[in-house]
Amino acid sequence: MSEQRDYRDTVFLPKTDFPMKAGLPQKEPGILARWQEIGLYDKLREERAGREKFILHDGPPYANGDMHIGHALNRILKDMVVRSQTLLGKDAPFVPGWDCHGLPIEWKVEEQYRKAKRDKKEVPPKEFRAECRAYAQGWVDVQRGQLKRLGLMADFDHPYLTMQFESEATIVSELMKFVEAGNLYRGSKPVMWSPVEETALAEAEVEYEDIVSTQIDVAFEIVECPNVPELVGAHAVIWTTTPWTIPVNQAIAYGPEVEYQIFTFPLDRRKYLIARPLMDACLERLQMVNIFPSEGSAEAFRRARGTVIKGSDLAGTVARHPMHHLGGFYAAPRPFLPGDFVTTDSGTGLVHMAPDHGEDDFELCKANGLEPVFAVMDDGRYRDDWPWLGGNDERRRSVINKPFNAPEGPICSDLREAGALLAASDDYQHSYPHSWRSKAKVIFRCTPQWFVPMDRPLDVGDFDVAVPEGFGAAIALFTSKDHSTLREIALREIDRVEFFPPKGQNRLRSMVEGRPDWVLSRQRAWGVPITLFVRPDGSYLQDPAVNARVVAAIAKEGVDAWDESRKAEFLGLDHDPADYEMVTDILDVWFDSGCTHAFTLEGDRWPDQRWPADLYLEGSDQHRGWFQSSLLESSATRGRAPYDAVLTHGFTMDARGKKMSKSLGNTIDPLKVMQEYGADIIRLWALSVDFTEDHRIGDEILKGVGDQYRKLRNTFRYMLGALDGYVGDLSDTTEIPELELYVLSLLADLDAKMRQAVEEYDYNTYTRLLVDFCNEDLSAFFFDIRKDRLYCDGADDPQRNAYRAVLDILFHALVRYAAPVLVFTAEEVWQTRYPEDGEQGGSVHLLDWPSIPQVGVDTERWAQLRTLRDRVMEAIEPLRRDKTIRSGLEADVVVPAALVPDGFTDAQLAELFITASVTRGDSDAVTVTRTTDHKCGRCWRLLPEVTEDGALCARCEDVVTQMDAAT
Repeated sequence: MSEQRDYRDTVFLPKTDFPMKAGLPQKEPGILARWQEIGLYDKLREERAGREKFILHDGPPYANGDMHIGHALNRILKDMVVRSQTLLGKDAPFVPGWDCHGLPIEWKVEEQYRKAKRDKKEVPPKEFRAECRAYAQGWVDVQRGQLKRLGLMADFDHPYLTMQFESEATIVSELMKFVEAGNLYRGSKPVMWSPVEETALAEAEVEYEDIVSTQIDVAFEIVECPNVPELVGAHAVIWTTTPWTIPVNQAIAYGPEVEYQIFTFPLDRRKYLIARPLMDACLERLQMVNIFPSEGSAEAFRRARGTVIKGSDLAGTVARHPMHHLGGFYAAPRPFLPGDFVTTDSGTGLVHMAPDHGEDDFELCKANGLEPVFAVMDDGRYRDDWPWLGGNDERRRSVINKPFNAPEGPICSDLREAGALLAASDDYQHSYPHSWRSKAKVIFRCTPQWFVPMDRPLDVGDFDVAVPEGFGAAIALFTSKDHSTLREIALREIDRVEFFPPKGQNRLRSMVEGRPDWVLSRQRAWGVPITLFVRPDGSYLQDPAVNARVVAAIAKEGVDAWDESRKAEFLGLDHDPADYEMVTDILDVWFDSGCTHAFTLEGDRWPDQRWPADLYLEGSDQHRGWFQSSLLESSATRGRAPYDAVLTHGFTMDARGKKMSKSLGNTIDPLKVMQEYGADIIRLWALSVDFTEDHRIGDEILKGVGDQYRKLRNTFRYMLGALDGYVGDLSDTTEIPELELYVLSLLADLDAKMRQAVEEYDYNTYTRLLVDFCNEDLSAFFFDIRKDRLYCDGADDPQRNAYRAVLDILFHALVRYAAPVLVFTAEEVWQTRYPEDGEQGGSVHLLDWPSIPQVGVDTERWAQLRTLRDRVMEAIEPLRRDKTIRSGLEADVVVPAALVPDGFTDAQLAELFITASVTRGDSDAVTVTRTTDHKCGRCWRLLPEVTEDGALCARCEDVVTQMDAAT
């Protein structure tokens, strides 16, 4: 036999410079630099000018600290929204923003002062605010760089900041809309208060943790009871887990429908009053069921329990405070008041009322003429002039101090000495609110604050605040007033807005239904001032001209403009400065962020934006925060929500489903992940998980994402190589094989599903569809079958050209589908095939959604064939494992005739199954044997026509002859 020729140089192997190894950490910064150089974001705005708008309004992250994995997920989702809507052909500008005011930043600056042993109170307010501003700006710059590194497409050169003078002016102008419409009031109500930070807190600024508290039972001696005279001299028993509130008790609440029982303590014949259903539990706390020398005496005690009365019989009853001997405040009688909130779930069925420190307490006492006494100061200590634990009492501590409330602490000790403490133990476990910044316990504390009423009819649209041009002037939405309450408008809007996932609607609704009036004021320095002039009687000035002067000054100079020295200037000639006090409180930062729609979507600072937004997107915690504050602010000033849809994502857990914590050492740093894997890997992870629920990340999960990425990358690498030199299109092909038509039909189906996924913000489905199509329909099926045709058919063979024409369609579609997910890789793929596009400043991210040809194919028939193909490959595998054959090309296969769809010849089946031959049999099983045919020396197929191993089949003979003739 003569020496065999080497035919490798006659085979058309894929050819590309696109590397299999991605090297993303090294490559991505260069791509970012090019985008910056060509001004990609601005170029995209020019390309999309005049098209349908899509506005995603950015919820402001806090300018404090490095980006964490939760931030990364949030930002990638937002980028996916913007890029996918842009891909659909819309104009989707995106303005990133930052929340810059508020306690966290102020707290950090104070920490720096404490380290330097400097007292904040000695620092001039303007200097302090300047340091807060500089601190916030520093973190804005850091986070902006980190977000750019993630590949986000946004107007990073012109972000919105709540501390920009124009933003502060708009926030004030929005507040003035409340003021001029009378939708603001000053009142004293118990609010959550942080004694550590010395300010009121919003619900969104509070987190709940399990703690162990002291529980006490205290006796109040009854001195009057017109309906049940035998109660005079008896003691009403109250139970509480906040001993520190006893010094401000003013009344006792009872349940009108609750049954109460009088019992007499056998040793001293003292009478006590407790709710009958709670008697045994209470006596067990008081250990009164175990003090008898014999079972008989205990049983006699149980039988001897006295009169049962109804709660309504307690009307007119009066007790005296256990510390009545101190006189003054404590000498006043403590009336019994009916409370529908009194239950028999726990305690004694009698509730001590401290209107300073409880919402129910406040409302009930106020309705009965009992006002708060404001005994607890900002730092959580009792006033210097307070008769119990005030003044120079060396035991005076902050009320959140655990020893202060302990069974041996001053409260319990004094009550014990007064004979009023019946039981005390420090073993009561419950959930309690803490400040999420300082992590310290908060208290309910009654203080004068500014509120927006939830249930008072509003005058929506009846305002005309003069605002400097471009600073978010009010928009006229209504021709007549809407006199609904803020709660009613907000709930109506919640029903109108679309929620993704739908459960977000019920979550937000339940919060708005039950929320109290909105507390706007905070007692801090770093924030937007509540720019009100208040009269001695508590009313405030409602003068549009004054308000306009204040807004203009803040627009020019920022919040420092609100200064006592400018009081006369702001009030003008129509008002005497002596008649007014300037409010020194600042606004709740949730009001700041709730106004971002006004200074970002309205006005001319960002002319490519529009109001309202199509979408707000944040984590599920923002139902309590930004979603709600934006809804309330806009509902009160515009009569509708500032958004038409809300998308919510869950929280990122570690690989075991646990909450991430630095102390547990289970955090994943996105900055380190980018250094090791690249930003595209984080993006692929974020868009692969079901982000609407809590989801996981970890090293093994990231490795799995890396495997997915490699498969996608290799799909593009194969297409780039297969399309080397290709410049035609499908119209150049006269005859298209049915397999190619079937793949085009699969692509059309994929296209429709991915469009739907974009419309529903279902990005994990979007990403999964893309990955599965590339892996299952292309790599494992279409590419696998057609590699023989690509490698071995003649260069101009019509069927080879048909395959490459379909590859071209696939390439243009898939690189676009991938672009919002793998922003760097898609750009690399595009520039590899079209380098001249890069030279001209082009980018894959400037392209529109692909146009997919519609073809008619019986896809069900092909689905049946693929099922049969899977069975054939499964039957071949055992022979390949035991090395009877090396691949399916060496297999002769017999398939059940009944399972072969109509219209396929045996030769076509062999080509589709990549086997030596396929015949049909009557058996239900697939059988495989090693073929006796010889192997073609060029295409490696084993065919009857090949006379000996290494000889050529007829096809390869023709191709080689033509190539030899050409050279």
